[in-house]
Amino acid sequence: VHLQASGGGLVRAGDSLRLSCKASGRTFSSYAVVWFRQAPGKEREYVAAISWDGGNAYYADSVKGRFTVSRDNAKNTVYLRMNSLKPEDTAVYLCGAAQTLGYKGGSYYPQNGFWGQGTQVTVSS
Repeated sequence: VHLQASGGGLVRAGDSLRLSCKASGRTFSSYAVVWFRQAPGKEREYVAAISWDGGNAYYADSVKGRFTVSRDNAKNTVYLRMNSLKPEDTAVYLCGAAQTLGYKGGSYYPQNGFWGQGTQVTVSS
């Protein structure tokens, strides 16, 4: 599976953005997808995860209530809707996919999965 994240940009605090994670290759509909982000000088941080069918979605506490993950398997795309953006949301956002997700320390992660190139989100105060 090849993944490509897009939709990032420069916005002001309080604005919204919708990121997309477009997949090509294998049967994407059988893969769960995660979103992570990485700010300069910081470790990669879990943001959200969605099951293969979209029936279950999970969020980090830092984004719960502001971000919504969804998917359209007919379009091989997963979305991350980000509302009420804050300067601390500034980071490169990456998507990953796997048939099985692991869980540790409050974070879901792709087991033996794939990562795509990220998209930069910058939120000004």
